[in-house]
Amino acid sequence: MVTTRLDPIDRKILSELQADGRMTNVELAKRVGISAPPCLRRVRALEEAGLIHGYHADVNSRELGFEVQVFAMVGLESQAEVELSAFEDKCRSWPLVRECHMLNGEVDFILKCVAPDLSTFQSFLTGDLLTTPNVASVKTSLVIRGAKDEPGVPFEVLEERLAREA
Repeated sequence: MVTTRLDPIDRKILSELQADGRMTNVELAKRVGISAPPCLRRVRALEEAGLIHGYHADVNSRELGFEVQVFAMVGLESQAEVELSAFEDKCRSWPLVRECHMLNGEVDFILKCVAPDLSTFQSFLTGDLLTTPNVASVKTSLVIRGAKDEPGVPFEVLEERLAREA
């Protein structure tokens, strides 16, 4: 398990960066209780280990003119690995698709899509998604509003579990 090779300082670094990826190394070091040079070495090691994938701005899609958010549940005709991979590759090529997850159950994939308006999403739906080879069905749900959108993982849950195991 990956958490066994992370000490409490590494976990605190990850938690702090997850909450605010723009803070300076000096501020991060202060928050986690170490000096700046070892903090920077730890951050670089966490990046190299693949535990930090990147740093992103959390942009306001609605303020940028993307008024429509839709979840599309996609069923495929075949679930052969070559077909699943082909669909995933296609999803990566569509700018409106922001997330693509393969699921277990009645639906094969769920896609999180954004668009400036309903007609743009409809054009994508009818011109791209529904005409993609192997797509058998698509059900869509328009987002009315979001109640929670937290990135990353809940470090407090991890810390509680590790404390119980100690």
